[in-house]
Amino acid sequence: MESVIGDKRLKAQCMCGSVRFSAVPVGREATACHCKMCQRWSAGPFFALPCGESVVIEDEVDLSFYRSSQWGERGFCSNCGSSLFWKLHGRKDYNVSLLAFDDLGGVRFTTEYFIDGKPDAYEFANETSKLTGEQVFALFSQGQDH
Repeated sequence: MESVIGDKRLKAQCMCGSVRFSAVPVGREATACHCKMCQRWSAGPFFALPCGESVVIEDEVDLSFYRSSQWGERGFCSNCGSSLFWKLHGRKDYNVSLLAFDDLGGVRFTTEYFIDGKPDAYEFANETSKLTGEQVFALFSQGQDH
């Protein structure tokens, strides 16, 4: 099993295994998005690992995409419902669901997006960088991704 983050290809899949893929994470830093769309899509914050264009779909018969806004789309398994990817529409710059990976050795949770949309019902204990919606959209306009 491939388990080193950074320059190694990691295996991942949905809950039922009908969507299988692999990716090379951009780094070791995971993010969580608190926007309302992510909350509804994943029943809480969407934890992701940026993987750029490295995602290779091995089995995609049940892979579906939903265009959730004018700028973003979400990939999921149409069989089991697992949330798998978030990416900007028309680009192959994937943010992969953190827990879709088989092994996460060395990953750290470092950044929270749309912190102004986070419900009061939970807090994370570790120190993270916290960006408001306005700050996230400013990053988008500079060509960086969520």
